[in-house]
Order: sequence, then C-alpha cells, then structure tokens
Amino acid sequence: MINYLLPIAAVLLGIFIAFLTRGKKTWNTKLLLSFSGSFLLALTLFELLPEVYEHMSSKLTGLFIMCGILLQIVLEVFSKGAEHGHIHIHKEVTVFPWLLFISLCIHSFLEGFPIHNHNDMVYGVLVHKIPIATLVSLFLFRSGFNKVKIIGFLTIFTIMTPLGTLVSNTANLDPQLAYSINAMVIGIFLHISTTILFESGDGHKFHLSKFIAILLGVGIAFFI
Repeated sequence: MINYLLPIAAVLLGIFIAFLTRGKKTWNTKLLLSFSGSFLLALTLFELLPEVYEHMSSKLTGLFIMCGILLQIVLEVFSKGAEHGHIHIHKEVTVFPWLLFISLCIHSFLEGFPIHNHNDMVYGVLVHKIPIATLVSLFLFRSGFNKVKIIGFLTIFTIMTPLGTLVSNTANLDPQLAYSINAMVIGIFLHISTTILFESGDGHKFHLSKFIAILLGVGIAFFI
C-alpha cells in the first residue's frame, strides 16, 4: 500500500508548498532539485539497472534504455522540461496547456512501473515528485486558469504514478515486456536526473551546498 500512497503524498506535499509560497516572487528549489536528481540517479543505478541487465541481454537492455531517453526527449518537446523543474511561470497564461498535461501524465504513469518489484524506487519517485509538483502547482496557481481546471489537472497528475504501479502489479505482463518497460524507465530516469544535476548549477562554478546535496542524495540511496 505504501507504494501507492507515497507518490500521492509527494504531490500533495508539493501542492501544499506551492500554496504557501504562491504569493512570493521566487522559490529557490535548486538544492532540493540537486538532491532529488542525485538520489533518483543513484537508486536507478543501485536498484533498477542491475536487475534489468540480469534478466535481459546487454544489447537489448541498452536499446530499451536509449528508447527511454529518446522518449523523454520527445515528451520534453511538449512539456518544455517540466519533468526536471524547467517551468516558466507567467500570470498572463490563459490557454490550458494540454501538451504539458499529457506529457506529464505519460511520464508519471511510466515512472510508476518499476515500483512494482523495487520498493526502494518508490522513495526515488517520492523525492523527485515533491519539487516538480511544487513548480507545476505554482505555474497553475499563478496562471489564469479557473479552479476546476486546476483541480482536474492536479488530481489526474496525482493518480498517474499509482496507476502505473497498479497496472504493473495487476496486468500480468510477460516478464520480458515488464523488464523492457523498466529499461525504458531507466532511460527516462537517467535523462531526468542528469539534466537536473546539470541545470541546477550556475555555469561551471563550484557550489559547496549543491555538492553536499548531491553527496547526501547518493549516500542515502546507497544505505536505504
């Protein structure tokens, strides 16, 4: 049950943070994004990647990982990088962002699949979704959309990851198909996490706080 509840709790926490900070001009998420990126990357390498390589040929695994990376690149054409916190907030926005909505839902649905056999991956998704849900909520709260559309957007976005986990648990998929999907999700996670780490810095300057956040993410992922 925790595998279903934690992703929901992460989005709700992100919405709550956005609600508290919606009146402020900026909300610095760089350190949280750095931590979440390193934590998700480390869990993917420690937990998910070894098992997929164990059950599939190395070349086929690599192919599906590359497919996941390419799929995420395509999704970001429409979402503008919202999956890794790249959201521009404009009050004058009044047209409902259907492409953003669909892209985020596809991403969230797929990231629920590996939670089926990897309980630790739920924590990676949890940490990843909090800052993203916050930024998406801030975008919606500061837009010109009516409350019904905002509530509908956030409700569907909230349930997509548990829905992916539910399908993974109950659809009785062929094992090779399940591992293939997990390999694609690895590609998605690799692209998202590395992009977060690259984008959360200022050029090539060394920032001790960011470096510590990354080390904490890797260390916690290793010991859980």
